[in-house]
Amino acid sequence: MEYILFIDWRKPRRTMQWQVRLLFVCLFCNHAVYGQVRYSIPEEMAKGSIVGNVAEDLNLDLTRLTSGRARIFAAGSREYMELNTDKGTLVVKERIDREQLCAQISPCSLSFQIVLENPMELHRVTVEILDINDNAPMFPKNEIQLKISESSVQGARFILDSALDPDVGVNAIQSYFLKPTDNFISKLHTQPDGSKYVEMMLQSTLDRERNEEIMLLLTAVDGGNPQRSGTVKIHVVVLDANDNAPVFSQAVYKASVLENSPAGTRVTSVNATDADKGLNGILTYSFTQNADKGSDIFHLDPNSGEIKVVGEVDFERAKHYQFNIQAKDHGDLTDSCKLIIEVIDVNDNSPQINILSFSSPIPENSLPGTVIGMINVEDLDSGKNSQVHCSISQNLPFNIKPSSQNFYSLITETTFDREDVFEYNITIIARDEGIPSLSSNHTITLKISDVNDNPPVFEKNTYTANIAENNSPGISIFTLSATDADWQQNARISYLLEDSRISEVTMSSYISVNSETGVIYAVRSFDYEHIKQLNFHVKAQDGGSPPLSSNVTVCIFVQDQNDNSPQILYPVQSGVSLVAEMVARSADVGYLVTKVVAVDADSGQNAWLSYKLLKATDRALFEVGSQNGEIRTSRQVSDKDAVKQRLVVVVEDNGQPSRSATVNVNVAVADSFPEVLSEFSDFTHDKDYNDSLTFYLVLSLAVVSFLFIVSVIVLVSVKVYRWRQSRLFYKSNGNLPVIPSAYYPPRYADVGATGTLQHVYNYEVCMTTDSGKSEYRYIRPVSQNLVNVDPSGTETMPHGQMTPVESSSEEVSAYC
Repeated sequence: MEYILFIDWRKPRRTMQWQVRLLFVCLFCNHAVYGQVRYSIPEEMAKGSIVGNVAEDLNLDLTRLTSGRARIFAAGSREYMELNTDKGTLVVKERIDREQLCAQISPCSLSFQIVLENPMELHRVTVEILDINDNAPMFPKNEIQLKISESSVQGARFILDSALDPDVGVNAIQSYFLKPTDNFISKLHTQPDGSKYVEMMLQSTLDRERNEEIMLLLTAVDGGNPQRSGTVKIHVVVLDANDNAPVFSQAVYKASVLENSPAGTRVTSVNATDADKGLNGILTYSFTQNADKGSDIFHLDPNSGEIKVVGEVDFERAKHYQFNIQAKDHGDLTDSCKLIIEVIDVNDNSPQINILSFSSPIPENSLPGTVIGMINVEDLDSGKNSQVHCSISQNLPFNIKPSSQNFYSLITETTFDREDVFEYNITIIARDEGIPSLSSNHTITLKISDVNDNPPVFEKNTYTANIAENNSPGISIFTLSATDADWQQNARISYLLEDSRISEVTMSSYISVNSETGVIYAVRSFDYEHIKQLNFHVKAQDGGSPPLSSNVTVCIFVQDQNDNSPQILYPVQSGVSLVAEMVARSADVGYLVTKVVAVDADSGQNAWLSYKLLKATDRALFEVGSQNGEIRTSRQVSDKDAVKQRLVVVVEDNGQPSRSATVNVNVAVADSFPEVLSEFSDFTHDKDYNDSLTFYLVLSLAVVSFLFIVSVIVLVSVKVYRWRQSRLFYKSNGNLPVIPSAYYPPRYADVGATGTLQHVYNYEVCMTTDSGKSEYRYIRPVSQNLVNVDPSGTETMPHGQMTPVESSSEEVSAYC
């Protein structure tokens, strides 16, 4: 049964008449009885004062209060009331200050529950706290100082700091009185929230020469009985004229701010303009009502008029703030505007779950519909943010139903079998309707096994790892990890390598996996030049029956190491013969002698090669390109340079540590092959010379000498023939026969097929008809020439090509 009782204490106690309105509603639900009663008492009642007879008002027996262990449950508030179970009365437990309890909120009330057990009953009691006029109006300062220009026009308004009165209703401030009223009168304004503020309006012009200072007295009076009042002195200083006062762009500014906005959040800006210039045009903004509780939450920048959050904005404390803002120039002329800041509620309070009663354990033969618990849910937010829905975790044989406002009953829906399930963990979820919605949960265990339904899960679909080549067999490469949501044996994971093949070789010969830890080991040493990447699959299998498994792809990249030295491709080093590059003595600076070509089997920076001249017969004569390996002359070749030049070139890679290779390059600085042969006769790769080498060298020298003598004879014959022809020329008036081409020396071509660059040397022979001497001129080489010198002395083969030069009647070209 539910009882609703309203009791009013506002009339005097001697003449007080009870006004009781009883509404009986019979509710037979879940074997519980609910009632409601409401009392009204004034604040500041003495401790132990009787509020009302609960037992009589709720039609309860005193023995029922004792047997049901009657108690008061007040969620989230102090217990100001106490229940006397012997007399069934509700008394004041401690003095109640309405201003401390509710501040400006009206009406102010206390709500709590009276809980009875065996059977369970719940009765709601509401006690309204009535305000008494126990506070007088009080101004924040004892004196208000104002500086007003004598040029202020009639009707100019000056907002004054309002007085504060914690009381509400008629006990709050009702009016203000200003004395004397020769120059000023007071104007009272009511704000939207019901609070009042006062303005002082100029009704007659000021004359600083007559009255430089004016003393006023402002009195604030409330409407209580007896009436209370508070006063403040107003000291007005009359200033000389400042022609233009500041003017706000708006009379009322409105803004909004979210609850819990961080410090520094910009709310809005106010703006006033002053037509004056200089100091009189510089404005300063300030709040005029310093007593407003929002002045410690919002900060007004005195220079820019920007309002920012500096304190904690809590919608549960205040839903809006109202300020009067004053703009003052340096001439103390002012204008004021009103700023209204609306606080937007944010769903920042989660519902609170309180377990009032819980029965555990319960018999397994308990019937469906058995009440096993009473639950209270509270939310400190407002509006939709405070509307809470309560539920329990799904797939459980329980249900939660609302019994009254913010109260729920937890009941059973079916019978239980302890042999099947011996324990239930019931999670109660309370969720409000805010956006975003907040929720809280509470788990209780009711006393009255695992299925392998979750396969192992890897953190990633694909894993990658790196390993340096030339690794030690058995080294750990990478660790796989999988998780299983099941329990005990069903969550025990084993790792298995799914075998595959790489070039007809099984993957297990490269990789192994620890079945318990998932560590991947290298079975053999890897060579980057043979295999650069391994792709394989690993299976994670749990210990359930039947087992569940999942696969993951693992990719291992073999990283290159600098384990290969550079290989010299050219010039080719041989133990049988020496290869020499021939450079004419007329070679210019930068002349390309030859090029060292090398490769490296590694990759990346390990294969980046650089060339350096390590040793040389004359280091100042040659230089090596560090990037391309080209050997060039670094200066002009002179006659003093030795014919035989030996160069040692080192080729290094860019690995860490670097590897290198060296190559010997033989260079012949000469203009003729005999000179080359004589100088290179001692070039050898072997220390032991045999007799055949000497024989072939002697034979070569004899052949060369014979050819030289034949050439001299031919040359002399040609000269004699030319002399005779010249004599005939004079006698026959210029009819000179053509010189046969058979007298020209043969051309020398490269028939060695060595692939080196060819050298061609041109010699020009100039003769005149009246001179018996011939002039030889050496022409620069037009191509390279390579001489292959056999250390055994068996064969010396010069390679070269001669090109003819046109002749005239005055000179003839020949080739050597």
